Amino acid sequence: MAGPEKVIITCAVTGAIHTPSMSPHLPVTATEIADAAIGAAEAGAAIVHLHARDPETGRPDQTPEAFSPFLQVIKQRSDCVINITTGGGPAMTIEERVKPAATFAPEVASLNMGSMNFGLFPMLNRFKTFKHDWERQQLESSRSYVFKNTFADIEYILTTCAENNTRFEFECYDISHLYNLAHFLDRGIVKTPLFVQSVFGILGGIGPHPEDVLHMKRTADRLFGTSYRWSVLGAGRNQLPIAAMSAAMGANVRVGLEDSLWLGKGRLAESNAAQVKAARQIIEGLGREVATPDEAREILQLKGGDQVNF
Repeated sequence: MAGPEKVIITCAVTGAIHTPSMSPHLPVTATEIADAAIGAAEAGAAIVHLHARDPETGRPDQTPEAFSPFLQVIKQRSDCVINITTGGGPAMTIEERVKPAATFAPEVASLNMGSMNFGLFPMLNRFKTFKHDWERQQLESSRSYVFKNTFADIEYILTTCAENNTRFEFECYDISHLYNLAHFLDRGIVKTPLFVQSVFGILGGIGPHPEDVLHMKRTADRLFGTSYRWSVLGAGRNQLPIAAMSAAMGANVRVGLEDSLWLGKGRLAESNAAQVKAARQIIEGLGREVATPDEAREILQLKGGDQVNF
């Protein structure tokens, strides 16, 4: 049995926030994404959270055809839990965003729990040159971009995936997102145990201060009691400090190149596995143990890797 001391590490392998010009280590092709996910799992990640990219430009690609090649490879080579994004990328419709999860029926899919400003433009202060036109455009456009996740959008994803028995990583970027989740719980549209992923440090969401972390935890405790499993991710340079602080409070942890390119001040992480190893060192230094994929399945009450459509 997986006890409360077990910590689930999720690794977000690649995503829509960072662009290929920002780091040579960011996985882009299907082979790179598969190898990165398997490396993260071997380093201790029980769950891998996956986006897809156009192999030529690195632009986010939410077509099932972009996911299929690496999903099959990861399943063949690893027992890790596969988590498919429904966040997608800027300008995608909700129908486009949910299609991979609806098609492949993964054990876990991410679900953003509210609309918000999502400011990536401060990255332009650090990164000046780009290989592809879309990269600068995406960062600049975030000054006026609202990441749309209405109640109708959220319910659409939940109902579209309901028959798949996929559980969700509920991504909560602010306190209001916890209340949005409580609304769906009250209506019986989501089921416990809830896997709540608190996100800290995105411009437009809650900040990375210790008081913010405590506020998020206190609110979730009050709303959900013992009916949820808490996980955290810190964006950018906040990744490992948030992991350390929250792991000491009993949280599960998410790391990965989707959320941060760094492994220390001015030091690019050379792989997702390197970030997983750093998080694992923190967790084990606190006297806690890292959960295996099967222990994560037990803790989150997942359906099992044999019940997916890939």
